[in-house]
This record gives sequence, C-alpha cells and structure tokens, in this order.
Amino acid sequence: MQEHDRGLAGKVALVTGAAAGIGEAVVRRLHAEGVRVVATDINEVGLASLQAELGDQVRTLVLDVRDSAAVNQLIDDVEAQWGNIDLGANVAGILSTDSVLETSDETWRNVFDVNTNGVFYVSRALGERMKARGRGALVTVGSNASLVPRQSMAAYAASKSATHMLMRCLGLELAPFGVRCNTVAPGSTMTAMQTGMWADAETGAANVIRGSLDTYKNGIPLGKLATPEDIANAVVFLLSDEAGHITMANLTVDGGATLST
Repeated sequence: MQEHDRGLAGKVALVTGAAAGIGEAVVRRLHAEGVRVVATDINEVGLASLQAELGDQVRTLVLDVRDSAAVNQLIDDVEAQWGNIDLGANVAGILSTDSVLETSDETWRNVFDVNTNGVFYVSRALGERMKARGRGALVTVGSNASLVPRQSMAAYAASKSATHMLMRCLGLELAPFGVRCNTVAPGSTMTAMQTGMWADAETGAANVIRGSLDTYKNGIPLGKLATPEDIANAVVFLLSDEAGHITMANLTVDGGATLST
C-alpha cells in the first residue's frame, strides 16, 4: 500500500530544544518524513549524538533561544546556506516547581525567558519570513498545565499560558498570508523533566497516573504516561499538509487528564 503523502518531504524545518525528549523525537519524526531538519539546543553533547546518528539530512546548531540576535542570525545563516525554512517547532522549555510565594525574581524571569520570550523570538523571526513567502507552519509545544491551576508550578504554567495566546494571536495575524500557527499541549510525558519531579522512581509513574486529591491533580484516564513520540506525532501532524485547514488551535495530548473538550 502506498504511503500517504503528508507534504513534508524535501522541506526545511527548524526545531528548538532538539537534543533530548520531545524535541529529539520531533527531529527524528521529521527526518523520517524526508524533512531536512535544523536541530537547535544549548546541549552540545546531545546535538552531536543526534548529528552522528541521523547524518547529513540533519544539521545541528547550538542556540540559546533567550538571545534574540542569535536567533535572527542563525535563521539568516540557515536560509542562506540551506534554503528557506518552511516549518518551525518550538520545543525548548524549562520547569520550575516552586510555589508562587517561594518563586524568586530570577526563577520567574528565567522560566519566561525560555518558555515565552524564546518562543516569541523564534516565531517572530520565522513568521516574518514566512509571511513574505506566503506559506509556512509553526507549532509550539506548550503544556496542559496552562489549562488548569497547578500547585508548585505557577511560573511554568503561566509561561505556557502566555505562549498559547501568543501563538493564537500570531496565527490570526498570519492567516491571510497562508501561514498556520498552532500549539500542542502535552500532559505528563516520559522525559527527564517529568522523572525529575518524582520522589521515588519506582512508584513515580503510578502516582502520576493515579493523580492526587491532596494537590487537586487529576489522574490520567488512559492509564499511561505519554511517550515523546506521542507528542512528536501531534506536532508533525500540525506541521503537515494533513492539517492544512487548522490554525490557532491547541491540541491537548494528555491521555484525557485535563478532561478538556
């Protein structure tokens, strides 16, 4: 049976947060679709491993998304050397688990610098170029923490909420120019960010799946954590021609944990 054409092969994609977890899974999924991927991160070791494994169709570059000038320069260089960037996936993100009253100014700024400002810098730079060409797609990985209040996660949840609205506003502005902007909101996913919150590695997954009445946190109706590949599949779908009439949408991928519509 002939494989369905998703309209991705031969395109150029920029992925942030690409050295591990969901970002790495997005790179692998796009690579499998025949996309030429520019994988960026501040983790040089992770990038080098990815480059060695996937070869010439993937180009790895160190990028701190908090640096607006560096973002613009990298995109200029890539487009000059590799061609126009057709697709963008914002995956870079960091977590804070401090309560609101214990969150320092530095922590608050750092979380927003990566999770919100970084997405703004990358999306603005790519959106400007995509608008001029009359085509393109952007997807940002947010979080289901932006949809419900969470204890000891205010900075993270607030930064992701801001990012979701940023992408909706950008999507509205770029829609007349044929550029689509969407978000994916993962729930608990088997990454280092997730396991780093567990007090006990042996029972951590079961506790998350069960939920906690004490902290007002729902369990996961599907009875399992997401894999990075689950989230990457949603990202790639929204980047593909299969989602050609979808923009300003938020696709929640959390096994039903937020009980969202």
